Amino acid sequence: MEYNTVDILKAISDPIRLSIVQKLFKYDELCACNLLEDYQITQPTLSFHMKKLTQSGLVSSRKDGTWVKYKINSEAYQKLVNELTLFKSTEKCEC
Repeated sequence: MEYNTVDILKAISDPIRLSIVQKLFKYDELCACNLLEDYQITQPTLSFHMKKLTQSGLVSSRKDGTWVKYKINSEAYQKLVNELTLFKSTEKCEC
């Protein structure tokens, strides 16, 4: 699957979504129920945020009974890191 860096950056531009991504890095995988407790937001609001993150490709989800568990998509994350490091040039500018 192809991941669009712009879509990922748009998804994590929201403070709540960025915080969710940081938590997913820390805990590897989290249930939606845990995120609801951590953020004190409604289930529809959480669903909206998670939809943006999963549509960007940065986060993947899986059903576990009645709940959904989320984790970072390592392939999309690595592509994002690779593209962002392109801005860090080791060559001297001769402007």
